[in-house]
Amino acid sequence: MQDGDGRGAIGRRRDSTMKAAPTQICRLCGRRSCEISAALSVCGSCIRSRPEQALAITVEMHRAARRRFGLPDKPPRTEAGRVCPLCVSSNSIKEGERGFCGLRTVRDGRLVHLAGTPRRGMLRWYRDPLPTNCVADWVCAGHRHVGCHNLAVFYASCTLDCLFCQNWSFRDMRLTETGMLSAENLAELADERTFCVCFFGGDPASQMPHALASAHRLARRGVTICWETAGTSDPKLIDRAVELALETGGCIKFDLKAWSEQLHRALTGRPNHRTLENLARSARRFDERPDPPLVVASTLLVPGYVDANEVGAIAGFIAELNPAIPYALLGFAPRFMMTDLPPTSIGLARAAERAARAAGLINVRLGNRHLLVS
Repeated sequence: MQDGDGRGAIGRRRDSTMKAAPTQICRLCGRRSCEISAALSVCGSCIRSRPEQALAITVEMHRAARRRFGLPDKPPRTEAGRVCPLCVSSNSIKEGERGFCGLRTVRDGRLVHLAGTPRRGMLRWYRDPLPTNCVADWVCAGHRHVGCHNLAVFYASCTLDCLFCQNWSFRDMRLTETGMLSAENLAELADERTFCVCFFGGDPASQMPHALASAHRLARRGVTICWETAGTSDPKLIDRAVELALETGGCIKFDLKAWSEQLHRALTGRPNHRTLENLARSARRFDERPDPPLVVASTLLVPGYVDANEVGAIAGFIAELNPAIPYALLGFAPRFMMTDLPPTSIGLARAAERAARAAGLINVRLGNRHLLVS
């Protein structure tokens, strides 16, 4: 479930071969660096200091990337359209149009869910032996259950459009019966060795009705419920996910892409206010069960963009909520549209770790260490 975890279940077709990263030129300031991605065409500094100009460029890059997979350029905002309430995009969809995640449309004036209902989940699944390389593996209950396994549920849809996506292959899945599984059938996959389930992807946010229906059934079978999400869901859905994790001894892992909204928009195509709101909402329940921790956060260290300053700001926000919330800093592997960047350096990782601790967090960990380079 961890970004760039290298466990082999999720495709690698566009991965980098670890050659030296090429030098790119920022279209705004003209700076040359191997830490500028052609997928964005602007550097991290210009995104922060000249956001209006920078985002005008990155919007076009996102559109081009989405068209390759037949996905809508942006969330539809049709006047008098049918509104999908599942995530931050709040798509207002007209007849025959699709929502941002690609799983909602309107037919004969009715909002139709092509997938993500209790009867139709668009996903892949596999059994992952414990202990596994989970974002929360150093603090979650699963790492103590050697010999059991995690039921890993990889949803093939997302509410963001991360150009650096570490698990991008969900975009290749198609809306066919072959890839569909009901919540009931998914829950039946649990056996006597299934200790926990993790809903990730992609992201469960665009298929939360299916994920929650599955989680309820699995909880009744005694399975620990965990979530890994960018936190874009409607807050009421997040509340239900948190409740299931709390009741079963699981956790909800928030993937925090960036602190700066401009940088978040440049990297993911969407704002981050819902993510931060849902993290704060969930953190209020942290002390109800601090061990194993109910809430865990993580950030992928994207060279040239997500630096120590960005991490320090994220960590400061988390520390204000509760300094005991565990925070994982993850090494970046050059994938999807940003294969021209180098992997995370040891120097960046160490600087980010120091920044997170200086901001007041007491449980910080460097993950994906095998991806770090000198």
